[in-house]
Amino acid sequence: MPTVEDVVRLLGGPEAAAARCGVGTEAIRKWRQAHAIPSRHWPAVIAATGLSLSDMPGAATLARPAAAPPPSAVETPTMTDPKDDVPEGATAVLVLGDGSVFWGRGFGARRTTVGEVCFNTGMTGYQETLTDPSYAAQIITFTFPHIGNVGANPEDMEAASPAALGLVVKQDVTEPANWRATRHLDDWLKSHDVPGIAGVDTRALTQAIRDGGPPNGVLCHPADGRFDLATLRKQARAWPGLEGMDLAREVSCRQSYRWDETTWAWGRGFGKQEAPRRRVVAVDYGAKRNILRSLAETGMEVTVVPATATAEEILRHGPDGVFLSNGPGDPAATGEYAVPAIRGVLDKGVPVFGICLGHQLLALALGAKTYKLKMGHRGANQPVKDLATGRVEITSQNHGFAVDDKSLPDGVEVTHVSLFDGSNEGIRATDRPAFSVQYHPEASPGPSDSAHLFHRFADLIEREKAQ
Repeated sequence: MPTVEDVVRLLGGPEAAAARCGVGTEAIRKWRQAHAIPSRHWPAVIAATGLSLSDMPGAATLARPAAAPPPSAVETPTMTDPKDDVPEGATAVLVLGDGSVFWGRGFGARRTTVGEVCFNTGMTGYQETLTDPSYAAQIITFTFPHIGNVGANPEDMEAASPAALGLVVKQDVTEPANWRATRHLDDWLKSHDVPGIAGVDTRALTQAIRDGGPPNGVLCHPADGRFDLATLRKQARAWPGLEGMDLAREVSCRQSYRWDETTWAWGRGFGKQEAPRRRVVAVDYGAKRNILRSLAETGMEVTVVPATATAEEILRHGPDGVFLSNGPGDPAATGEYAVPAIRGVLDKGVPVFGICLGHQLLALALGAKTYKLKMGHRGANQPVKDLATGRVEITSQNHGFAVDDKSLPDGVEVTHVSLFDGSNEGIRATDRPAFSVQYHPEASPGPSDSAHLFHRFADLIEREKAQ
């Protein structure tokens, strides 16, 4: 039987093998390490190499009867084969659309939620992550084990309430040990009706998401301790997924309002913008509060309008610039009403700056297309290269869709690329004052590498006003 090394060689090497199977080179490294190729990739391998099913490394292993689990297997609830036996100590379960079952210990609210299961690699900022509206309809797997160790506090809220449907963690939530904490994470989750599950093998779950893409999933933390796995599997399989889903309308504000709070500073807390120099309208597709603070910090009088605002409603405020915020869901779906409004603003020559979903919507308005990424970018350590300067920024990101570089029309150029997978991270219109980035310059996961983009927007406004 050919080895994994033989198959990779037949496919043309690691890079070619990754491209043919639709995975990253890290997955190929895992194949070599495990001396097996996951069965979901066999059709692509067979088609490319002419090998047979019996030639697939790992096929013989699948034919063997499964060994009985050791007694310790039930001591730490983790992934199991779909079955109705509840492991001792398990009080919650995560069921994926493919039937996989992850048992664990529940915390937070006692309820059941269904959505897309994704992972986030950030080591800090779990409260900001959970309240980021871009995570609407998603259950977040945190790869960092120490979630809850700094508790929760009202200053780290990016919205009035959490947008995420639930969270999956490795270790039990501990007592908070931070001077800013005002309550335990478990208590905070209960107050916002968000369930969580601990004791899960998050490494295995993350690898499954990495190789197969974000699956549908149901997180169940029942009050009565009973689990109907057959029903949970049906719910996971039946969930329609994020493609084609317009979620911006659900998380957006319902009416316009003024924002003047500025960014946080040691010894002062949040400030207030009392002498704004220019007027900006921020279209709220799911805006994070720190984005609005960053705009105000650069001297802007910020007026926030709903996602469904028309060009006329936006321009009625007399903006010197228009900001397109982050947000959840499929940009193509939100674009049905957002794109005409953005085009109306662009036609008036008003400077435009977009972030995340706003970046994708600007691209659509300029004539480009978007697509769903295989696993998305979610974390606080994402390297992005600025093509104009050659500078690499360490960025915070949260998106499952991306702009298709190949679809960009004349008059629009790529400005930033991901150093993880080469996907688009920024664009600029060459014939009008508009630019955008896919990542979050306001998040500052440690370094503030990208905060300068808000000043770039302010400078763009000043240049246009001077003409």
